[in-house]
Amino acid sequence: MSFLVVVTENVPLRLRGRMAIWLLEVRAGVYIGDVSRRTREMIWQQLQEGHEDGNVVMAWASSHESGYEFQTLGKNRRVPVEFDGLRLVAFQPLGNEPL
Repeated sequence: MSFLVVVTENVPLRLRGRMAIWLLEVRAGVYIGDVSRRTREMIWQQLQEGHEDGNVVMAWASSHESGYEFQTLGKNRRVPVEFDGLRLVAFQPLGNEPL
């Protein structure tokens, strides 16, 4: 089991409802839970299929040096980047299309 956080923005209500089946919605669009890897992967598949024009970030505890991993879907000014083996976030200026 691993602690999981999912943050959604501008996703369809049906997807938000589906996330609430597996995770606790502690704020609008912010979900937390302690799930297995298999459940996390199933949730990610649901997010991939249902996020439409919205965006999503999923973060979970791991044994990596940073203690966590994360992945994203959709357009957002915050873009994941690799730096010396660490996964960080770059902030794109206004008006630039995210990578």
